[in-house]
Amino acid sequence: MPSLLHIRPAIADALAARQPVVALESTLIAHGLPWPINLETARAAEAAVLAEGALPATIAVLAGVPTIGLTANQLEHLATSDGVLKASRRDLAASMARKADAATTVSATMALAHAAGIRVFATGGIGGVHPSQPGAPLDVSADLIELGRTPVAVVCAGAKSILDLPATLELLETYGVPVVGYNTDDFPAFYLRSSGLPVSARVDSPGQAAELACLHWALDGGGIVLAQPLPEEVALAPEELAGAVAAAERLANAAGVRGPALTPFLLARLAELTEGRTLRANRALIVANARLAAQVALALCKKD
Repeated sequence: MPSLLHIRPAIADALAARQPVVALESTLIAHGLPWPINLETARAAEAAVLAEGALPATIAVLAGVPTIGLTANQLEHLATSDGVLKASRRDLAASMARKADAATTVSATMALAHAAGIRVFATGGIGGVHPSQPGAPLDVSADLIELGRTPVAVVCAGAKSILDLPATLELLETYGVPVVGYNTDDFPAFYLRSSGLPVSARVDSPGQAAELACLHWALDGGGIVLAQPLPEEVALAPEELAGAVAAAERLANAAGVRGPALTPFLLARLAELTEGRTLRANRALIVANARLAAQVALALCKKD
C-alpha cells in the first residue's frame, strides 16, 4: 500500500527520522461539522499537535490519491466542497478508482495511517453498534473491525453517545481491543464525561499510554482505544442529552435515514436540538484529543 500513497514531504521526513507524527481524520471536516466550524476545528486540532512538538497529518483521498498530510488549501477544499465522498476502509479502492475526493472515517484513516507508518491517531469518537429496531439489520461500524486488526492507538472521547455502548464495548473485547481510560476508570461517551461503563485498563500519563501500546503491539495486538473524557466545562448533562438523542432518533426513523448517513444526520439534529452545545463540545474534545495524541506520540518516540 505505501506505493499508492502520497505522503507530504515534511511528514515523510519526520517518519524517516522517527519523529512524532499524529494522524487526523477528515470526515469531521467534510461531513461531521458545519461550515465554518469544520475548518476552524481542523486547524485548531493541527495547531494543538504542533504546540506539543509533533507533526499533524490530516488524511484524505484527493482526486483518487490517499494523501497523508493535507496542506492548508487542501483542508479548505474539503471544508467547502460539495460531493466529497465519505470513505470507510471498504470504500478506499472505489474512491481511488473513481479518482474522487473522499473524507476518511476512523477505519479508513487507521488503515492509511498504518500504511504510512503512523502509530497514533486522534479523532472525536469512534463508531460502534447502533441501537437496532425489531426486524432491522444490525448496524455495526467498520471502526470496530479495524481496531481489531490495525496496530494504531486511537485517542478519542470514547464512542458516540448515540450508540449502544454496552454492545460496542462487548465487541471491542471480542476483537481483543484494549479500551484504556486516560485519567478515568469509566468509558467516556463523547458528549458525556462518563457512560457509567468501565474501561478495561487505565493510564494516567502519556508515558504509561505509550508503554501499554508498545507491549500490546509486541504481543501482535491490533488497535488500542485511548479514551479521554471531554473537558468538563463543555460536557452535557445526561438527561439533556438523552432527551435530544431520543428526539433525533425519531426524526431519523421518520426520514428513513440509515447506514453511513445516519451518524451525520443525528449529529446535525443534536446540534439543532441543543442550540449548538454539541458543536461546542465536539470542537473542544477533538482539540483535546489531538493534544493528548501528540503527547503520546512523543512518548512513543522516546521509547524507540
